[in-house]
Amino acid sequence: MTQLARPGPARNRSGLDHVRPGRASVTSDLLPADRSGLLRAGQPVPGWAVGTALLAPVVLVGGWLIAGALQPASYSPMRQTMSVLAGHSGTDRWVMTAALLLVGSCQIATGAGLTAVRMPARILLILTGLSTLGIAATPEPATGPTSRHLAFAVSCVVTTAVWPVLVARRAPAQPWIVSVYGCATVTVIFAGLSCWLLIAARDGGGDLGMVERLTSAVQALFPLVVALALRQTAGRRNQGQRGQERSGHWQAVMPVGRKGTVP
Repeated sequence: MTQLARPGPARNRSGLDHVRPGRASVTSDLLPADRSGLLRAGQPVPGWAVGTALLAPVVLVGGWLIAGALQPASYSPMRQTMSVLAGHSGTDRWVMTAALLLVGSCQIATGAGLTAVRMPARILLILTGLSTLGIAATPEPATGPTSRHLAFAVSCVVTTAVWPVLVARRAPAQPWIVSVYGCATVTVIFAGLSCWLLIAARDGGGDLGMVERLTSAVQALFPLVVALALRQTAGRRNQGQRGQERSGHWQAVMPVGRKGTVP
């Protein structure tokens, strides 16, 4: 009588060997991928940093508009600077002073929150915020700006003009605005505006107030542009990583189903 063939121990072991490595590979593939996905899931630029980067130019422009509306008819925003609005000769100077204090605080917070840029760039933006606070803390007398006030003002202009150079990134698939060429272009524009401002301040021309407002508004917007660009890039990268992880998961699971089938 013919006895049915029973699978031997060696065959069982070989069958298990086909199944177990597959399961182990799935587990080992999924866990590190999940851990790395959790680590990369958060945006390198938090939402509150984008908020402070947006608040700085809004408060700056709103401050000089509101404070300028409170000045007498003799005040000219084309000729006179924002320091006059926060100085001893200004009417309701607390409006512009409070705006400068808030702008400086936002710049410091933005520098602390821009974790996607290099540390020197973050430190320089924090120094810009400290210079803005220094401008607010040294109001301009009616007789003219003091040396400390001018030092803080010049420091603020220089740091904001140099800041884009330190933001430049050589990593691939980066937005043009944070690339080396993009930041170099922005630096040239900022340097030109800063030179125009310094020349107007030295000559005492009739367009000093206009030049100062234009320069400060443009420079205050760049941290917001950088924060939004880096946040958008990180979101796209995270979506691509999730798609790769899902594809890798199915590629790892399907072979296990075939090898785990025992005839």
